[in-house]
Amino acid sequence: MPNASRPKLEFTLAKADDVISDILQEIGDENPAGSKARSIVLKKAKEILATAHQQAEADLIANGKGRACAKNLNNAQDELIRMAFRFASEYVYPVTNRSDAETLSIAAVGGYGRGTLAPGSDIDLLFILPYKQTPWGESVTEYVLYLLWDLGQKVGHAVRSIDECLRMAKADMTIRTATLESRYITGDKVLFKELQNRFSEEIVADTGPEFIAAKMAERDERHEKIGNTRFVVEPNIKEGKGGLRDLNTLFWIAKYFYRVEKAKELSKKGVFSVAEYRRFRRSEEFLWAIRCHLHFLTGRAEEKLSFELQQELANRLNVTGRAGLKPVERLMKRYFAVAKDVGDLTRIFCTSLEFNHAKDVDMMGRVRKTLSRRRKIKGETDFVIDRGRLNIVSDDVFTKDPVNLIKIFYIAGREGILFHPDSLKQINRSRKLIDKDLRTNPDANRYFLEILTHAPSVERILRRMNEAEVLGRFVPEFGRIVALMQFNMYHHYTVDEHLIRAVGVMAEIVQGGLKDELPLTHELLPHLADVKLLFVALFLHDIAKGRPEDHSTAGARVARRLCPRFGLSAAETDTVAWLIEKHLVMSEISQARDVQDPETAANFAQIVQSPARLSLLLVLTACDIRAVGPGVWTGWKGSLLRALYYATEPLLSGGHSQISQADRIKAAKERLAQALRDWPKAQADEYLERHYPAYWIRSEFQLQIDHAHMIRKANQLGQPFAGCVGIKSFEDVTEVSIYTPDHPRLLSMIAGACTLSNADIVGAQITLMRDGKALDTLRLKRSFTSDEDERIRALKIIEMVQKLLSGEKRLPQELGVGSKLNKRLKPFSVPTDVIITNSLSKKFTVIEASGLDRSGLLHDLTKSIADLNLTIGSAHIGTFGARAIDVFYVTDLTGMKIVDDKRQAKIKDALIATFEAHNGKIPIKKKPKELSA
Repeated sequence: MPNASRPKLEFTLAKADDVISDILQEIGDENPAGSKARSIVLKKAKEILATAHQQAEADLIANGKGRACAKNLNNAQDELIRMAFRFASEYVYPVTNRSDAETLSIAAVGGYGRGTLAPGSDIDLLFILPYKQTPWGESVTEYVLYLLWDLGQKVGHAVRSIDECLRMAKADMTIRTATLESRYITGDKVLFKELQNRFSEEIVADTGPEFIAAKMAERDERHEKIGNTRFVVEPNIKEGKGGLRDLNTLFWIAKYFYRVEKAKELSKKGVFSVAEYRRFRRSEEFLWAIRCHLHFLTGRAEEKLSFELQQELANRLNVTGRAGLKPVERLMKRYFAVAKDVGDLTRIFCTSLEFNHAKDVDMMGRVRKTLSRRRKIKGETDFVIDRGRLNIVSDDVFTKDPVNLIKIFYIAGREGILFHPDSLKQINRSRKLIDKDLRTNPDANRYFLEILTHAPSVERILRRMNEAEVLGRFVPEFGRIVALMQFNMYHHYTVDEHLIRAVGVMAEIVQGGLKDELPLTHELLPHLADVKLLFVALFLHDIAKGRPEDHSTAGARVARRLCPRFGLSAAETDTVAWLIEKHLVMSEISQARDVQDPETAANFAQIVQSPARLSLLLVLTACDIRAVGPGVWTGWKGSLLRALYYATEPLLSGGHSQISQADRIKAAKERLAQALRDWPKAQADEYLERHYPAYWIRSEFQLQIDHAHMIRKANQLGQPFAGCVGIKSFEDVTEVSIYTPDHPRLLSMIAGACTLSNADIVGAQITLMRDGKALDTLRLKRSFTSDEDERIRALKIIEMVQKLLSGEKRLPQELGVGSKLNKRLKPFSVPTDVIITNSLSKKFTVIEASGLDRSGLLHDLTKSIADLNLTIGSAHIGTFGARAIDVFYVTDLTGMKIVDDKRQAKIKDALIATFEAHNGKIPIKKKPKELSA
């Protein structure tokens, strides 16, 4: 971070009077209204802005003071506008005998009105007229505006009389807010003061609750639009939850309701304590520094902290790695800690305002029913219901018994009520009481376990405990991952937010939600031994993130230490620790292995060992994936998990799955024969015999039907090529099947066609028929809401493949280079690794290739595999943020496994070279490992 002890650089502010003197001297005898004079004015204005930006950026880099940077830029802009106005009104359009109407005041509004300006911010101006526009006022206004536009500035402006300002402020809350923030720059100061006074008397007086309700509703709508969480890993520092706009909202309300001019007056009004005001100022300082750096870095008003900019910003700030965290992760951990502080201050401010001042109107602007001041809670002596919220009976409740710091959250969850602002403030001031004695207190841990397993309130209460910094102090291991961001594209939230959301998904399931999305989970739920273990495991499953060792192994160790403290038995602790240690296994195997291969289920069964653990692991895996972020969970992933469960469960319970493979193939043929009963029997029998046994094991029934009709139609028409499309809405995938004479690069061509269509492949089933025809089915991630749009895209891919096979079209030499995906992946570095094993399948050699994803990667990998004279039996395509993990079940051209060490080494080198071909990075050598089931 910048060294705060370095001296502040001198910021030279060009004063308007001095600039005008220089301009007049350079103009000489020229007409001030002429084009030469205007060119000189524009040149001087550009010099003012360039110098201001250079000096402000240098000072920001040297000292890291964001607000100072914003104020310096604001002051330079003020002097520029004063210069333009004075030169226009006194020299370009001078008036000898000015009438009362020929006067004008210029005020800054919006963010500019608050006296701070980011390098790329808009310049919002209000030109105030006494009562009507005059030719003189119009000319001066145009001169100022055209000068700013010629400078390339984005200017928002309004020209209104005082009466118009008041009338519009009364009707429009946005204009009211802008008028509230207006700040005098130049012109007639009396005019500006009149607007301020009338605005205060005619608009602000007695409309506080109305304004508060509007601003809070506006804030909620903004949060909802942008994601409604402050813990997204690519946050918007201005509009996002916990960003600068939230601090602005606090100040708007404070200025409107408490009639304060500066934020520091809030502590005098009793709204914030001195410590809370310091947090307000620290948060504002940090966010302004980040925002100004972003604008300087990009040369525009960039407000989103994208991955690429996070990396550049960490470098710019000289942030170093520490304690297992990358520099960029340390920077973002600081950002999220500040965002959490902003949320905490917002909550304190708003609840205090509602209870102590806006007594007749709630935060949504509705008239509240009169509530009795206090009522008792049955069986509780330290807590009361105070106007519908949970409060403490006295300020010494937590000092007298620190267990109450946990119990108050338990009661809030049990009673389903919100916290009173007085209790929140006292919790914040009592956090230091959470020590080793409290952490080991049986009553405190019993309350915490009740909180953790109470489905109706657990997510809300855990989030409140986290925001109050109680959760991280009571469970220090959780405190280590608070605000921790992992610098990858897979996880959408910080680790603490992910854990709380995962618990929330489990709570939703327990309460009957997500039945359509997770049917098997609901089917298993009544048979689980103890749902409590899932709540605990989900709360702890990523708690060891950010450490140099594997987080699953370290997390299991943490669980063995914490679970007995929470009151779990030895057997329960063992189950929770096992779930945490294996929490990634089911997801990895279902997405990266051939579930239809009997060896996959057999190997997975060896890991799981019991039906009970299989059920628990399935539910935990589903909750974990759903909590990663929007769009990460798909019906396709759910179907893969279910397929692995159904393949494994009978092996553990000794059930129906002991049916032989021959019997399964026979049953599959009979079922399809029944579906094709309208075909001539000889034709149906001939078709059934065209497939090898593997086809009947691997293909779903509906897909078999689609293939049969597609192939029959192609044969009837004498066409060597055919394709069909299957839309699987529940799984969120579209199946594209291609039937054609076998070609060694068929899969590569299909993958290339998909790349050109921006289609993401999530799986591939490769089938060779007895007559030498290929029957390949690719599963594409759904992109369109409409089934018809999905079908059109899939048909275009089929058409493209046909043209590629016929030679009518060729794939670009550099397929995917310059794509948006590749640009987005630029900041990331992922180790390249290729693992080859023969232990996971009786028939196939399994190749797992992983590394940095890119557009066109699957095409390149499958082309390399074809060049190596390998035949692909099935492919399993996985993308986890920036990391691609593609698994291929292959044989040589004779159908045999690849057992020769030298040939395996050649395959490995070729695929590593394929990964590295376009990113110019040196392959990162990893220690070989044995693939899991």
